[in-house]
Amino acid sequence: MADILVVDDQAGIRLLLKEILERQGHTVHLAADGREALGAIRAQQGSFDLILLDMKLPGQSGLEVLRALRNEGLKVPVIVMSAYGDVEQIHEARRLGVETYLAKPFDIAELSHEVARHLSPAV
Repeated sequence: MADILVVDDQAGIRLLLKEILERQGHTVHLAADGREALGAIRAQQGSFDLILLDMKLPGQSGLEVLRALRNEGLKVPVIVMSAYGDVEQIHEARRLGVETYLAKPFDIAELSHEVARHLSPAV
């Protein structure tokens, strides 16, 4: 199916998303912070089909990771996740091409629907 990168500093969320997405047939890669995420993206040469990106990360924020991706010309679809509804961050993420923002705690059915929607041309 698809190669998906999950970026979240909470191990429980990373593992839950990995389990859900792998059950749907996807290959899932995990990163706990922005540095790990950018390293994984560069190692894969930007070939992920989708990135699930938490906005609040240690070190580099999710927004900084998103800016770095776009500055490198990578147009990979990104679903943003956050427990904090910072309107300015959401607006900036949308300006950088993010269509979907999921508030934590998110509904698994909604997450699955959004993943399928973003992957529909790629799958």
